[in-house]
Amino acid sequence: MKYAYGLTSALLVGGAAISLATGHPAGAQVAQNDDSRIAGAVPRAGAPESFAELTAQLQPAVVNISTKQRIEVQSMNPFAGTPFEGLFGRRGGQQQPQYREGQSLGSGFIVSADGYVVTNNHVISPPGRGATVEEITVTMPDGTEYPAELVGADAASDLAVLKINRDEPFPFVEFGDSRQTRAGDWVIAIGNPFGLGGTVTSGIVSSVLRTAGSGPYDRYIQTDASINRGNSGGPLFDMRGNVIGINNAILSPTGGSVGIGFAIPAEIAAPIVDQLREGEEIERGYLGVRIQQVTDDLADSLGLDRSRGEFVQSVEPGAAADEAGIRAGDVVVKVNGQDVTPDQTLSFLVANIAPGTRVPIELYRDGERRRVNVTVGKRPSEEELAQQQMFDPDAQPEVPQGTEGGVIGESLGLQVMELTPSIRRQLGVSADTAGVIVAAVDPNADAARKGLQRGDILLSANYNDVASVADLEQAVRETQESGRQAVLLRVQRRGQPAIYVPIRLR
Repeated sequence: MKYAYGLTSALLVGGAAISLATGHPAGAQVAQNDDSRIAGAVPRAGAPESFAELTAQLQPAVVNISTKQRIEVQSMNPFAGTPFEGLFGRRGGQQQPQYREGQSLGSGFIVSADGYVVTNNHVISPPGRGATVEEITVTMPDGTEYPAELVGADAASDLAVLKINRDEPFPFVEFGDSRQTRAGDWVIAIGNPFGLGGTVTSGIVSSVLRTAGSGPYDRYIQTDASINRGNSGGPLFDMRGNVIGINNAILSPTGGSVGIGFAIPAEIAAPIVDQLREGEEIERGYLGVRIQQVTDDLADSLGLDRSRGEFVQSVEPGAAADEAGIRAGDVVVKVNGQDVTPDQTLSFLVANIAPGTRVPIELYRDGERRRVNVTVGKRPSEEELAQQQMFDPDAQPEVPQGTEGGVIGESLGLQVMELTPSIRRQLGVSADTAGVIVAAVDPNADAARKGLQRGDILLSANYNDVASVADLEQAVRETQESGRQAVLLRVQRRGQPAIYVPIRLR
């Protein structure tokens, strides 16, 4: 109480001075991590003695988020196979759906005095089909609960914005500049792991701009600060109290923290959060290509001096890449003047270009560097992309045994045979499909390690069409004579688009 009276007196007496010094009117609501409030709370430079003051300053703006979900389930009929089978679960002659209640727990943080809350999309979006969120609740550190409204969500970046309301302003924090973050910097994470609200953990930044192959915004801050289930959506703070990341995922063989956690950088999250708050649609650039990194084996099979860029496995007909003349087998090395690297992937670069923008793309084709201009398209929704990738992985054609031995068996570990009309019909491929079919794969060969299977069709080798076993033998011999260590095969599997696979010779 003495502290409260003393603070009030200081504000009344020195209000004008405070207004001039901080840039805020006396008594104005400011962020918990505003410079005027954080200066006395941050640890000293170097190894900190304690995070207590910093935690006390920031924790009021970190919240717990819970949802109640309605999930449709497949009901089991206890009368199956009996004359009463049709009566189970029916009302008025119609089969009635069965539901169960689900819930989720996560973390979030308030980013404005009027109650906008940031969290992960997966915290408030139920997994799978047939599930809906019926209620979202935000719980403050003091235990006060508020019903939350979903303002906007974006599955591709795994971000969501909620809104809570009350008469008085909320404590809040602001985003910092994650571009200044360096490996080795101290950080703290505040969240709700396993439902334990208000948990604080500390660590350092292990790596910046870590990629995990998960989508168009696949860039993370890696930290060894302990992050577990329930930390998702919570803030990662630097030693100035800035939100430099949003805790998102962990890499763990056990399901618990092993010191490898990932946070969405503020430089990616903040603009998306602003758009969601304004109710704007999140639009991303799209080429319409299926890609993979250029591995050492790919570089060897292509004759590249070193691994660079990303390899185009297939091109979606009619998409932006197809219209610009990009082909399967191209290696894209630059987009709009920016290098394609493991830390700056093709998906990331293109996703951050506004649809309709025309940009130059540099690529390698047949050993030559080329440049094409692409009018970037609009990225489909995650649901639409998932539907495009659906196939039947269990479909297996009947394929007779191939011929053993020879240069193909010795160098590639494959038995192959001609693609006959009968096999074409079994595979459901067109009569004009040219290639050879894999009859067997040596489990000890690189082809097996790369996933080649009995029934795969080999369409080309080193970009040359393979219409017969002799064509493949010739391609292998030319590869050996040129001194390359791998041959690049274009492989088609039933129900999937053709892809390029580099197979190391043995």
